[in-house]
Amino acid sequence: MTRRILTLMLALGLGTPTLAHHGWSGYDSSTPLTLTGVIKRSGYEHPHGFIELETPGKTWRVVLAPPSRMSNRGLPASALTPGTPATVEGYPHRSDPQEMRAERITVGGKTTELR
Repeated sequence: MTRRILTLMLALGLGTPTLAHHGWSGYDSSTPLTLTGVIKRSGYEHPHGFIELETPGKTWRVVLAPPSRMSNRGLPASALTPGTPATVEGYPHRSDPQEMRAERITVGGKTTELR
């Protein structure tokens, strides 16, 4: 019986990193936020890309879109290199004061919608 349950869980993808994928309810959409700073670090990875954005007095972890969406909308990984100025618009995380979810990002004068 245990083997059947384990096989079913694996077939459904349970127990894989996809379970760690978060929902958007953790972000406060009633508090729009616009940040401008410099990219300190970036990740063009699944399930979502990210940047660490250094703003005056604080470094934010900014959750971006999945890499395939960013690529399809013309935002390659090379646009998110450290040292690049960027502006992000989105919503702060409800319990993590260092994190926000980006709705759009402007890099090199180009704005990309992420949602």
